[in-house]
Amino acid sequence: MPVYIWKGKNSQGEKRKGEIEAPDQSAVLAQLKRLRIVDPVIKEKPKDLFANVPFFQPKVTGKDVVIFTRQLSTMIDAGLPLVQGLEILEKQQDNSTFKKILGTIRSDVEAGSTLADSMRKHPKVFDSLFSNMIEAGETGGILDTILMRLSGFLEKSMALKKKIKGAMTYPAICLSISILILAVILIFVIPVFSTMFEDFGSSLPLPTLFLVNLSNLVKDYFFFLLIGLVLLVMLFKKIYNTEKGRLFFDRYSLKAPVFGMLLRKVAVAKFTRTLSTMLHAGVPILEALQVVAKTSGNKIIEMAVFKVADSISEGRPIADPLEESGVFPNMVVQMINVGESVGALDSMLEKIADFYDEEVNQAVENLTAMIEPFMMVFLGGMIGGIVVAMYLPIFKIGGLV
Repeated sequence: MPVYIWKGKNSQGEKRKGEIEAPDQSAVLAQLKRLRIVDPVIKEKPKDLFANVPFFQPKVTGKDVVIFTRQLSTMIDAGLPLVQGLEILEKQQDNSTFKKILGTIRSDVEAGSTLADSMRKHPKVFDSLFSNMIEAGETGGILDTILMRLSGFLEKSMALKKKIKGAMTYPAICLSISILILAVILIFVIPVFSTMFEDFGSSLPLPTLFLVNLSNLVKDYFFFLLIGLVLLVMLFKKIYNTEKGRLFFDRYSLKAPVFGMLLRKVAVAKFTRTLSTMLHAGVPILEALQVVAKTSGNKIIEMAVFKVADSISEGRPIADPLEESGVFPNMVVQMINVGESVGALDSMLEKIADFYDEEVNQAVENLTAMIEPFMMVFLGGMIGGIVVAMYLPIFKIGGLV
C-alpha cells in the first residue's frame, strides 16, 4: 500500500504531522478525522528509486531479529493477539527491508497461515532453527515461552560470534597494515635507493639485491599481481563451495594449530546450545539433530551429527555415535550420556554449552594475548630487515672509502 504524508492541527490548534499507510487518500482522511486533525494537507510519499533493487536495501541484522523476538514474546505474554503484535512491530520497525518482511508475515497470518510457515518463506532472516522452534511453540501453545527462550539463545549466539570476530579483527588489521606498508616501500621508496646504488657502481649485497628485484617485480607487474590475487580468491571460493573442497578445508581447519582448538570449542558450544534449546522447546530429537547439523557451519560437524541422527533412529543412545565421530571431546560425550540416562538431556546440554562458552572466552583471551607480541615482532622484523638491507650498500661503500 502507498504511504501518505500529512500535516494539520489538532483540536487545541497545535501543529501535527506524520505518515499513514493506506489504500487511498480517502482512507487517510477517515483516519485523520478519527484523530481529530483539522485542515489536513495530504500528499503521497515519493517512492524510493532503489526500493526494488536488493543491493541498495539495508540488510536484516541479527540484532534486528533478537529485538523483534523479545518484543513479540513480551506482547504475546501480555495477552496481545499475534496479528496485532506483528502489526505494531511492523509499524515501529526502522529497517525498511525487515518492515516489508514483517508486513508479508502479518498478511500471511491474517490469511490463516501459521507463524512458522510464514517465516519459512524468508529463510535468510528466519533460519530453519527459528521456524522449527516457532512451530513447536505454536503446537504446544507456549509461543511466548519459546520466543523468550529463542531470544536468549540468539543473544548468546551473537555474543559468541562477536568474541570470535573481535579475536580475528586485530591480526587482520595488523596484517593489512603490514601489506600496505610493504607495498608502499617496494613501489615508492626502494626505487629511489636503487637509483642511488646504480650511481655508486658497486655490486650490491644479496639482501639488498633481493629487495631491489622484488621492488622491480611489484612495480612492473602490480596490476597483474592484483588480478592474480583476485583470481586466487575466486578459485578458493569455487573450490570451497564444492563438496570435496569444503570437506578438505573444514577438516583441516579443526586440526589447525591454535585456531583449530578454538574452532572445535566454538562448534561444541554451538551444537550443545542449539540442541538444548530445541529439545527444551519440545522438538523431537531426530528433527532437532537434522536442524542442528544444517546450522553447524562446518561440514565435518554436520556429517558427524547426521551420523548421530542415523544411529539414534536405529535405537542406539546418543552418546555412542558422538564418541565414534571423534569430533566431540570425551568429557562432552560422558556428560551427555549421564544426561540421557537420567532423562535430563536438555539441561545437561545447556550446562555443557555454558561451560564451553567460558572455554571459548578464555581461548579468545589467550589467543589475543599471544597474537599481539607476535604481530609486533613480525612488523618490527619486517621493517627492520628492509632498513638494514637498504643501508648495507652504504655501509659497504663507507668501508671502501
